[in-house]
Amino acid sequence: MAEEAEIKSLSFEKALAALEEIVAKLESGRVDLEESIKIYERGEALRKHCETKLAEAEARIEKITLGANGKPIGTTPLDVD
Repeated sequence: MAEEAEIKSLSFEKALAALEEIVAKLESGRVDLEESIKIYERGEALRKHCETKLAEAEARIEKITLGANGKPIGTTPLDVD
C-alpha cells in the first residue's frame, strides 16, 4: 500500500524514468527470478500511473477556435480521433 501511494505521488517524468530503469534491468537478464517478478509488478503499477497522467493531460488540452476574421473566439475540447 505504501508503494502504491509513493507511485501516485510521482510526476509523469519521474514515473517514466523509473519505468525505463526497470525495463533496462529486466532486459539485461542480470536479475534473478524473484527480483524480476517484484520489479515487473512495480513496472506495471508505474505504467498504469503514466497512462493515467497522460489521460489527465489529454483531457485538459483544448484547441483554440477561430472566428471568421481569424481571431481566437474560444476553445473546444481536443478531438483526438
